[in-house]
Amino acid sequence: MMPVFKSSRRDFTFGPWKLTAARTHIMKSAEAERLAEELHMPCVPEMMFGDNVLRIQHESHFGIEFNAADALRCVNNSQGMVKVACAEEWQESRSEPEHTKDVVKPYDWTYTTDYKGTLLGDILKLNVSATTEHIDTEKLKAREQIMFFEEVLLFEDELHDHGVSSLSVKIRVMPSSFFVLLRFFLRVDGVLIRMNDTRLYHEADKCYMLREYTSRESKVSGLMHVSQALFTDPNEIAQYLPVKETVCEKLEFPENLNTESAAPPEHT
Repeated sequence: MMPVFKSSRRDFTFGPWKLTAARTHIMKSAEAERLAEELHMPCVPEMMFGDNVLRIQHESHFGIEFNAADALRCVNNSQGMVKVACAEEWQESRSEPEHTKDVVKPYDWTYTTDYKGTLLGDILKLNVSATTEHIDTEKLKAREQIMFFEEVLLFEDELHDHGVSSLSVKIRVMPSSFFVLLRFFLRVDGVLIRMNDTRLYHEADKCYMLREYTSRESKVSGLMHVSQALFTDPNEIAQYLPVKETVCEKLEFPENLNTESAAPPEHT
């Protein structure tokens, strides 16, 4: 039986930014079927929170948000397939013939996504470019008051009792900055553990954000020296997973933006 989730929405103002965290019920079956058809998948994750969102929007309407549907659009159905004995059985148990006539087969039943967020804005948008600048983790370790914190689950699937696939995003806001962690976590029991993290950091006196994407993965056979008790804890197992890919980007504010709006925020 699916758990019951209480709907909530919280807004917070950080200088010129409006931060919104919305959490609500699991997507209804009819909506889930329509989305699965649009994405050319037999089905979407069991717990699909289509209306859950974390949005970071500037008063000039540009920004970035994190939502489940766009994350699933980044699932690659033709590469990186996890080959396990249960995969075929799992697909058959989850698929209904009337919804699979036109889908792409095979598809990634683990829902692995390299989603890094959805840029907002029509006229003005963040300008994304590669950078060698990294998020200053020492600043994040500093003892600052946390003025706002939220965690939003975007989707989760127990892979027919063979592990877990989940995507969640959390934000914490301090007087001088905000920090976002988007995490995709995959554990296929006895096979592999994979983690794709996107970190977003903005200091109030800067006209840009830093975004770092890191993909880690290990076969379970390569984790024989690690206690299995850690396999279910993403924070603990991360240090044992080799890094497969890293992407560092600078998300710069539009050039014609009034620089006064980038001033340090008042406490709200």
